[in-house]
Amino acid sequence: MTFSSLNWENELISLARDALANHVPEEHNSQSSPALLEQAYRYCAELTQEHSRTFYLASGLLAHEKRRAVRALYAFCRVSDDLVDRLEVPTPTRLDEWRRRAINSEPSVSDPVALAWADTRQRFQIPRRYAEQLIDGVAQDLRHQHYDTFAELASYCYGVACTVGLMSMHIIGYSGEDAIPYAVRLGVALQVTNILRDVGEDWRAGRIYLPQEELAAFDLGEDDLTRGQVTQSWREFLRFQIDRARQLYIEAMPGVALLDPDGRFAIQAAGELYQAILGDIEANDYDVFNRRASISRWDKLRRLPGIWWRSRSYH
Repeated sequence: MTFSSLNWENELISLARDALANHVPEEHNSQSSPALLEQAYRYCAELTQEHSRTFYLASGLLAHEKRRAVRALYAFCRVSDDLVDRLEVPTPTRLDEWRRRAINSEPSVSDPVALAWADTRQRFQIPRRYAEQLIDGVAQDLRHQHYDTFAELASYCYGVACTVGLMSMHIIGYSGEDAIPYAVRLGVALQVTNILRDVGEDWRAGRIYLPQEELAAFDLGEDDLTRGQVTQSWREFLRFQIDRARQLYIEAMPGVALLDPDGRFAIQAAGELYQAILGDIEANDYDVFNRRASISRWDKLRRLPGIWWRSRSYH
């Protein structure tokens, strides 16, 4: 089986460029005291550390102001996602309420995530439409239990992952719109990595993110996910998925050169550390039914010198 055409990529790039073109700058007019804002940012940092050790480690490579901003971005994404994944009975109403609070230019001082996120969004002039697209992407989990094609899955990845990269670019700083396609590719690669890692967990939650037509091409179906057995067909299927994800990482990483120099190490680290999860899936014979692939803290730390060197090689 060969990789599908990149028509899906062109559509996602258009979404990103349209959001940027229609951006109306927000005035930075926070009424909160510096102490209250600092407390809100600290809450976001703690939330990041609790839920994503890899993101926390990578964001720690940024300068203070950018570091706390990307952790506020993570917290905004985390709360959005949890309204769908962690509530016993998730509803569109709860997500709509959060949308209003999270996009508000003057959020309540009692909501630390919305407060820090509003300050970050205004301070770094992040297009509001990207935040709306992320919430729209998260909302798909309330409606879709599976995706027929990779193009459909890529559209979902845009909402829940590419938008994060596009917003991160505004915090880190970037040279121009030429950076957008790279952010889109990296976002899809990261989310596909998440999907491959979480096959078993998602299946138990009643969700299948693997493209149905690609499962069928390897003579696989929902019964195979129910059995959770690593067969030769499953190995070949996952190998295909991993190869495509790796190709997306390869095509995405040159975009690091278009970021401000002080943010390149962090993004290079995020990309390479996440990509290493694919190797752990392979090392465990493609068993993503019974084990969640990961890399240890020591493995992450030992990779950092090489990642730093590669991030310095861009001109």
